[in-house]
Amino acid sequence: MSKLDINLVHEQKEILRKYPEKSQYFNRIFEAHLLNELFTINIKTGEIKTVHKENTWLGHVQFSPTDPNLLMFCHEGPWHLVDRIWTINLQTSEVKLRHKRSMDREIAGHEFFNPNGKQILFDLQIPRGQNFYLGIADLATGEEKKYQMDRNEWSIHFNVSPDQHLYAGDGGDSGQVAKAKDGMWIYLFRPNGDHFDAERLVNMKHHNYHLEPNIHFSPDGKWIIFRANFEGEEQVYAVEIAKK
Repeated sequence: MSKLDINLVHEQKEILRKYPEKSQYFNRIFEAHLLNELFTINIKTGEIKTVHKENTWLGHVQFSPTDPNLLMFCHEGPWHLVDRIWTINLQTSEVKLRHKRSMDREIAGHEFFNPNGKQILFDLQIPRGQNFYLGIADLATGEEKKYQMDRNEWSIHFNVSPDQHLYAGDGGDSGQVAKAKDGMWIYLFRPNGDHFDAERLVNMKHHNYHLEPNIHFSPDGKWIIFRANFEGEEQVYAVEIAKK
């Protein structure tokens, strides 16, 4: 790492030191346009290899579950100001935008791979805080589809079952972007045409959403696993999915 790179890393750390709350540092780091790097580490040799550099805030790095050469990352910052979702092919160094915003204040984020490695799924709002969807972008064709949900069903995070038949969401309190009046639930979603049919699994009314539940399906697809603090401390819970 060069002296310039080290100085830029220190500058970002200094912003975080001075402004520790997300509401304080988030826009400041985005507006600083500091040099960020994506790198890999060889766990056998310890070799560090830089694979991509940009003068923008990079984050949310995830490898494809089926292609070890495909790495997803984001342009971090206020979602309504960035085209967030990108991939890089580590063999060819090709960088590709995976969802282009179509209107002012559209947002897309909290992206994740489908277990089959063929699609990227993401929270999609057209525009921000008004119409809510789970978006799905096909990596091979670039085609997209989306499932609509109502305001209360919007979730901070979404996930998909191993067989890709069911979806889940962790809800949100009234302080989140959806401003939901009754959104504090763990949800199970079943696709129905162009929208979701929602089933409420866990009442989260005593949970403090400063801790994001961040739901996941168990590998056998029978449970939804999440974090919560509704019993006074942070714990990991699981709720069983009823058979239908």
